[in-house]
Amino acid sequence: MTFQNLPGQPQLAYRGNELFSEDIRLSDLAKEHGTPLFVYSKGAMLAALAAYQRGFAGRKVQICYAMKANPALGVIQVFADAGCGFDIVSGGDMDRVLAAGGQAEKIIFSGVGKTRSEMQRALSAGIGCFNVESEAELEVLSEVALSMGLTAPVSIRVNPNVDPKTHPYISTGLKGSKFGVAHERVVQTYQRAAQLAGIRVVGIDCHIGSQITEVAPYLDAVDRMLDLVETIEAAGIPLHHIDFGGGLGINYNDDTPPSADDLWQKMLAKLDARGFGNRQLMIEPGRSLVGNAGVCLTEVLYLKPGAQKNFCIIDAAMNDLPRPAMYQAFHQIVPLNPRPDAPDTYDVVGPICESGDWLGHDRALAVQPGDLLAVLSAGAYCMSMASNYNSRGRAAEILVEGSQAHIIRQRETMADQMRQERLVGR
Repeated sequence: MTFQNLPGQPQLAYRGNELFSEDIRLSDLAKEHGTPLFVYSKGAMLAALAAYQRGFAGRKVQICYAMKANPALGVIQVFADAGCGFDIVSGGDMDRVLAAGGQAEKIIFSGVGKTRSEMQRALSAGIGCFNVESEAELEVLSEVALSMGLTAPVSIRVNPNVDPKTHPYISTGLKGSKFGVAHERVVQTYQRAAQLAGIRVVGIDCHIGSQITEVAPYLDAVDRMLDLVETIEAAGIPLHHIDFGGGLGINYNDDTPPSADDLWQKMLAKLDARGFGNRQLMIEPGRSLVGNAGVCLTEVLYLKPGAQKNFCIIDAAMNDLPRPAMYQAFHQIVPLNPRPDAPDTYDVVGPICESGDWLGHDRALAVQPGDLLAVLSAGAYCMSMASNYNSRGRAAEILVEGSQAHIIRQRETMADQMRQERLVGR
């Protein structure tokens, strides 16, 4: 069997009959730390970031890592050390950024349901901007800021009604979405913001979705955003920055998203043509920075032939990698040490008592119990969405840097899971 065009190359690659992440044999990590095990390549993260940096050379841009993709402290640290800001969606996200060395003034706070407590904590920390997602939120944020003797820096998230042509659960810029202020209400919302004593308008924001693999939706969003900027500023409300969000897709299964530098070359050309090329820009990439930097290592437990399906039962499950169960998402699954045998076709499934606990349908694999597999493109929305369903502990996480492997999360124990629980009357 041959395995070519692995998502994550060149940092993820076979050397002979062994799969490596950078300069570390993945089978060695699995044997040392057990499975399931998440492994991330620092080199792959920085290479993905470098594509954005090339695209923005000579421009005024702040790249804010959308940390919901992967909030591990060791991952946040990589981007903080590289000078990135952060896009957060909860007070807990902010605490993680600050704990990992991120700067408060480079934090953007997104999300439709910010609480008063979260607003207070973010204002006290001195974050850079709130991405306000409703008129009601704007009013509450002003009240909270005034009660603290402060003003809240805000941009208003626009719902531009642009179809990103991705999974409906991760399409965020359509009219029926819960996100952002409807396009036709944006100008009135800015006028109200300008009247509120606790609000300081600093920008405008949009985010149309995730795992976007085409350029056209971005270009449509640019035009709609710039039309609004012109109208808002004509009404006497200056905007310091324009935030175009994130959402650029990655290669899961021969997907062909544009590279970050190519995408932004096209978007900047449109900005230049309309006279906005010198503006301060903000972006919020997440998946495209970390998705293909990670793999999940897992052991084959049993092979179970059936009348209609053959099952390859592994020790990773939907609590470790929820994307297939939630989105019917595809992840490549490859052996760490390929066998020369002819492959059979398997559904790759986990131990959880749910029919939805599958990681791959109809996969051609030559495997035996005890073999090790890698689920690819597992750096984004896997551990960040992991749970303790069926009382399963969350996996350990390793950050690879050349020939060094750093443990950035220990495997969760039953004691960890039960630490906050109490029996009644004892």
